Amino acid sequence: MNSPVLRRISRHMITGELKSQIDRIWDAFWAGGIANPLEVIEQITYLLFIKRLGEIDDLERSKHRRLGTGKPLFSDAQENLRWNNFKDLEPREMYRVVSEEVFPFIKDLRSDREDSTYSHHMKDARFTIPNAGLLSRVVEMIDRVPMDDRDTKGDVYEYMLSKIATAGHNGQFRTPRHIIKMMVELVKPTPKDIICDPACGTAGFLVAAGEYLRDNHSEIWHDREKAEHFNEKMFHGYDFDNTMLRIGSMNMLLHGVEHPDISYKDSLSEDHAGEEEKYTLILANPPFTGSLDADGVAKDLARMVKTTKTELLFLALFVRLLKPGGRAAVIVPQGVLFSGSNAHKAIRRILVNEQKLDAVIAMPSGVFRPYAGVSTAVLIFTKTNSGGTERVWFYDMKADGLSLDDRRTELNTSDPANDDIPDIVQRWQNLDVEQNRARTDTSFLVEQAEIVDNDYDLSINRYRLLESETTNHVPPSQILDEILRLENEILAGIKEIQGLVN
Repeated sequence: MNSPVLRRISRHMITGELKSQIDRIWDAFWAGGIANPLEVIEQITYLLFIKRLGEIDDLERSKHRRLGTGKPLFSDAQENLRWNNFKDLEPREMYRVVSEEVFPFIKDLRSDREDSTYSHHMKDARFTIPNAGLLSRVVEMIDRVPMDDRDTKGDVYEYMLSKIATAGHNGQFRTPRHIIKMMVELVKPTPKDIICDPACGTAGFLVAAGEYLRDNHSEIWHDREKAEHFNEKMFHGYDFDNTMLRIGSMNMLLHGVEHPDISYKDSLSEDHAGEEEKYTLILANPPFTGSLDADGVAKDLARMVKTTKTELLFLALFVRLLKPGGRAAVIVPQGVLFSGSNAHKAIRRILVNEQKLDAVIAMPSGVFRPYAGVSTAVLIFTKTNSGGTERVWFYDMKADGLSLDDRRTELNTSDPANDDIPDIVQRWQNLDVEQNRARTDTSFLVEQAEIVDNDYDLSINRYRLLESETTNHVPPSQILDEILRLENEILAGIKEIQGLVN
């Protein structure tokens, strides 16, 4: 239970002074006149990115000195653009350097690669910090935030992303980082995978997959072909929000992926010729926005399932995009598991009969608070186009290590009752043991035939058995004898009172 694998999924929550530092940076933007949360996070991301470039440049220069292979980012004439060289300038001069030199530099950073998605998305980037005073304050605050540790860096960025909205935007809810890590751990990306998130937002799933590979497959960095695949061909993300695409591109670059494919695409409205059966792994938490106009649904998806509901269309999309043998771990609203419409049943039938449904992990409704109280589940499946579902593993997650209210405070995870995630990962890796689990347990296996007999219902409560306590009932004759005894005692008491009265 305390293996290195499971420790990686622990929540690195930022608390105390570090959280206060980020809050103060955010408040400074608001006080400075930038109130749009997306604009705030975008401007902070630019500054974090600029700071990170200095660190990357130091590493490249070190490699160049030692191995002759590194490629410095800054030329000698651009030394003044490095964070450490402009951060202590007088505010007006700092503002001039950043707005007129540093920002154009990062916009053109990948201009040597015409196909770079980073360059494409940065074309429309705007530096909108309005004055020298605000820039100076924010640079000073960011400089004090300790971000040397990779986990801390990720946590700081995730905490800032959590401020993008207090409610979902177009049905999109930021997926908690520890849930993303759990899903990545369950599917175990490999150096050969081609990974896609068709609703990538800030690229959290792609970043987590990259971090998993860094932690578990160090051979990538000793094999030129694997390193090239990691940096050039492995990661693909789509979204139709240009701001999210810019943030996602920078997020990937901040995490060491040089040329990810982060592209503008309305995944449900565009036909997928050329994309069909392209990917080996899909990780996603698509937006649940309700319904599209029938005319706006891509024809290839409409042929798979007759619906306009986005959660069902995304499932059809995932099946279409995966190569045979490819696998997916995706989040769906729990209504997908049991709703009785023809479209709901059709998509479940596809997963159970035509593909290989591996697992259904029901999550508590508080996982997405404070954004939404929606109940969700993780579906894990493998594309086969020829069936293969034998048994489906069900798990009823009750706790994820955080309180399930709007505050989402960290619980004492040394108590297993407060965090099911280590148990989920451990049991998933030892499914042979699960066949002995009773239907009254937290997790168990269900045969495909039983699911078919239940009209493809995938809700865990359909198959769970409730434990009932055995009660030893008293025989009716004994109850009657006891009632008569009590009545005789009452009559005797009444006669005694009458004697005293008379």
